[in-house]
Amino acid sequence: MTRVLLTGATGFLGEHLLRQLVEQGVAVAALHRSDESRDALAALGAEPIQGDLRDPASLAAALAIPTDAIFHAASDASTWRLHNAEQTRNNVDGTANLLAAARESGTRRFVYTSTVAAYGKVEHSALFEALPRLGVESWINYERSMALAELLVRDAGRRGEIETVILAPPRILGPGDRRHWARLIRLIDQGRLPGAPPGSGTFSDVREVARAHIAAWRSGRHDECWLLGGEHATYLDFIRMVADELGRPAPRRATPEAVVRAYARMLDVLSLVTRREPRLTPEAVDMTCRQLRVDCRKAESELDYRKTPLPILIRDTLAWMRSQGMLRPQ
Repeated sequence: MTRVLLTGATGFLGEHLLRQLVEQGVAVAALHRSDESRDALAALGAEPIQGDLRDPASLAAALAIPTDAIFHAASDASTWRLHNAEQTRNNVDGTANLLAAARESGTRRFVYTSTVAAYGKVEHSALFEALPRLGVESWINYERSMALAELLVRDAGRRGEIETVILAPPRILGPGDRRHWARLIRLIDQGRLPGAPPGSGTFSDVREVARAHIAAWRSGRHDECWLLGGEHATYLDFIRMVADELGRPAPRRATPEAVVRAYARMLDVLSLVTRREPRLTPEAVDMTCRQLRVDCRKAESELDYRKTPLPILIRDTLAWMRSQGMLRPQ
């Protein structure tokens, strides 16, 4: 039986990857740190393996059994500057450790989940694969650490140490989200959303993003990257669509960028005193206020990747959240 090692299996995308791989008859060894995660992974059909990306010995042990591929979907997405050093250890050093363990074990393929954030702030009509990763020079550590991690993966592939494929989604949405866009959706549902950010984004269906990862692995191609875009919308329009589905009020207009930035700076200063991560950071505001468009024609052509219409994606997400008791009754 084909065996793969999956990192980030308890995350939003990772859980979808795990489910789809198991459904296809793949034996999935899933890295975990806590007992709670171990039990959840076992219930989904994985072989839980205790380990940490920052612990090379645990990675070597996880790959002691012959493994056909590694799906590296774990990442630290914090935007709080006091977390920068730990984030770099997780994203950059952790990826380097996993690549080294893969090389030592003889694992053949490495499927890496990057992010469009690795491109940094790009002044272009739409992101596409050949653009440079300006994130390596970004003042935002999340962008910089993810760009540096992707560079490690690319270099390993180009040196012939392992066959690498990279997939970079933008804003991921869909059933199973408990922490990301689900937080904003719950604020809308509770009538507690303070405003709408002024930027725009591209929304990808988590189910299609997971399918594309598996298609890239099975394609046999290597030293490749695919952007996994979706339908584009301003955040105000996104919030209005969610509010309409929920029957809740929505903001009339986006909050001015200067106001959002000033609020984030105030919270950032307070966090230096409280030592608690603020709900909004200057880094998050900078990324959110951009106009993000993603060209995913390469993935559509080569991986049979599909964009889910945003209204359908929102309805599917809300239906799942209702089934989990995360939203108020209609």
